[in-house]
Amino acid sequence: MSAGWVVVGWTPDEYGEVALDHALAEVAHRPSGVVVVNGTKGDSLVDTRYAGSDAMQELERRLGAAGVEWSVRQPVGGDVADQVLAVATELGARLIVLGLRKRTPVGKLLMGSVAQRVILDASCPVLCVKPGSEPR
Repeated sequence: MSAGWVVVGWTPDEYGEVALDHALAEVAHRPSGVVVVNGTKGDSLVDTRYAGSDAMQELERRLGAAGVEWSVRQPVGGDVADQVLAVATELGARLIVLGLRKRTPVGKLLMGSVAQRVILDASCPVLCVKPGSEPR
């Protein structure tokens, strides 16, 4: 596998798409591979952020068209932040890319945040992007 992987915390929505856009732009500037992580705590049948077969086929088509080395992982069980961090650690990732959702201060306090956990616990840089942001 490629050295210096870029790990993307991906969901089949606008947040995942903007994260993937930025990750693909990053590997275009500094060649390496992309590993997409789409995890769930285990409630995949009701977790709308866990991609079904149609979304996975579209993701794989897009990654294949990008012309970069890539892989997709869909872990089930445990905390999603831990899943992303485990993949990044395993691969010695040089960057993690996440799409950010807007949350209220109370929402952040009560529900926690995958992005917050990844930012605080990652051993590599983390790029957090919002829908509408353009990759550079």
